[in-house]
Amino acid sequence: MDLVEKVKGFLMEPSKTFDASKEDTLGEALKYYISLAAIYSILIAITYIIFGSMMGFGDLGMMFGAVAGIAGAILIFVMVLIFLIIGVFIGGAIIHIFVYIVGGRKGITQTIKALMYGQTPLLLFGWIPLIGFIAGIWALVLEVLGIRQLHELTTGRAILAVIVLPIILMIILTLIFAAVIATFIFGTGSTEWMDY
Repeated sequence: MDLVEKVKGFLMEPSKTFDASKEDTLGEALKYYISLAAIYSILIAITYIIFGSMMGFGDLGMMFGAVAGIAGAILIFVMVLIFLIIGVFIGGAIIHIFVYIVGGRKGITQTIKALMYGQTPLLLFGWIPLIGFIAGIWALVLEVLGIRQLHELTTGRAILAVIVLPIILMIILTLIFAAVIATFIFGTGSTEWMDY
């Protein structure tokens, strides 16, 4: 299946396309993901140039504006692309913990593939204001479908792994962080900080 067919498949018939992608190697999935991530990064960089030219590229002035804008766009392209590639592997490893907890035993490769393929709408449309939010929700739904299909789980278990357990973890970590900060500020028994 070529890139365009795969994109259409994940957008229009995701369950069927995930089923057809079960035997894909991580390398094949990565090539697909990098292709879309590069397109996304280019569109983000172009958006930076357009908005940057409308704003005069900050305090650099008109003389250096275009050069600064192009250099900034290249830097943004590289940073976004690297962030996306590293992020999908880190996110895949974290989500895989939850997938394993709910019974997914097909391996971390299937989890990472589900995330790479599931982010298709976000990488295609995420750079567009407002539509990007919808694309993000759509990508989350596709990631759930991908986990379900590639790990052969129920929809409920896939939702639990991709959405519910990470939210619970974030709430717990936020509460722990708040407790540590509160203990640091109020639990020292000292009021010296109030004297300033």
